[in-house]
Formats: sequence, structure tokens, C-alpha cells
Amino acid sequence: MSRTQGARESAQDVTYRWLKRHIGSLPRHEGTFLTEAEVCEATGTSRTPVREALLRLETEGFLKIMPKKGAFVPPVSDAEIEAVMQARELVEDWSVRRAAPLAEELAPELDALIERQQGLLDDPVEFIECDRAFHRAIVTRAGNPVLAEFYESLRDRQVRMGLRAIASAEDRARVVLSEHTAIVDAIRAADPLRAAEALAAHLGGTLRVLRLPAVANWDGR
Repeated sequence: MSRTQGARESAQDVTYRWLKRHIGSLPRHEGTFLTEAEVCEATGTSRTPVREALLRLETEGFLKIMPKKGAFVPPVSDAEIEAVMQARELVEDWSVRRAAPLAEELAPELDALIERQQGLLDDPVEFIECDRAFHRAIVTRAGNPVLAEFYESLRDRQVRMGLRAIASAEDRARVVLSEHTAIVDAIRAADPLRAAEALAAHLGGTLRVLRLPAVANWDGR
């Protein structure tokens, strides 16, 4: 790989991360157009890595490139929310039951992630990234790489949903921490059934919040 190619790929990665973060911060009930020019200005990169990053995000389902108009970030429908959450519950229920007996290895990792989340209550984007790491750790520990890969695609689709959940309900972030703690307590007790019940309560709470009427602004203002 040439130095030029490496630099171009690096610029694409930077742009991709910025776009994903920006899209994740958009209200889920609103569609938004992005232009290459504004992304270039925001990221300080040229049109080529911006175009490549947009194409990458299009393949992942985050946006739709509209010729001569820009990239359209569609609203997230109620039907998509229901479908994603149902799929998450199927994967995570199986995973937490498999992972619960591995408490000695898993519980300390999850404790550390909860502690990190506690310091991110005022940063919804990073809070959701840490939330993703928490659930990923459980799915990964279950030991099925096919399910783990599928799960990653589900969480990519849920970035905006998760931000909306945090923004739509007062103190939802603190409730999430409490629900995560209940899951870890069950895992620490090596109790698969209790862990599955705690997980179901957590995902059920998230779904209820996502069903709430849309708020005016993603950060609750």
C-alpha cells in the first residue's frame, strides 16, 4: 500500500467516524440532507474521502445518496424500531444465558463499563457507545462469532434510536445504569435465568421509551 493510499484511507476513516457520530445525533423522527461540501468543511477533508465514507454508510443503511442533491438521512420508522429490538432480544437473551456462568471473567469487565458510563451522563453520544460496549461484551463472551457479527449490524442501526431513548425520557441514562447493574448482579451470581430476566426488563424499558412521542430536539432542549 502506498503512502498516498494510506493517507486517503485514513481520511476516509476520519470522515466516516464523524458522519456516523453526526447522524447518530440527529432526531430520529426527522429526515436530513447532507451535502459533500458541508461534510468537507466540517471534517477538513477533500471530496474523495467524503464520497467514499458516504458510500460506505449507504451500504450500512444509514443514508441514501440522491444524485445532484446530496445524502438523505431518513427518519427511523416505528416498524424498524420494533424489528431491531425484537432481533436484539433474541440474540441477547441467548447470549446472556450462555455468558452468565462465566461471571469471574465477565462481571469485572461489565463493572468497569458501568463505571465509565457513570461519567458520561452529560454526553449522550459517548454514553451510547459505552452502552454498546456493555452489550457487546456479553454477546462476545457467549462465544458465537456469527451471532456477534450479526449483533454488531443491529447496534449500528440502533445508534440514533439509542440517542433518542436517552433524550426522550427524563433520567433515562440513570435508569439504564440501574438496569445494567441488575444484569451484572445476576451474572455475578452465575444465574442465567435471573440474568435473562434482568436483560428482558432492560430491553423492554428501552422499547417503551422509543415508542414515546418524538421530542423537539435530540438533546432534550
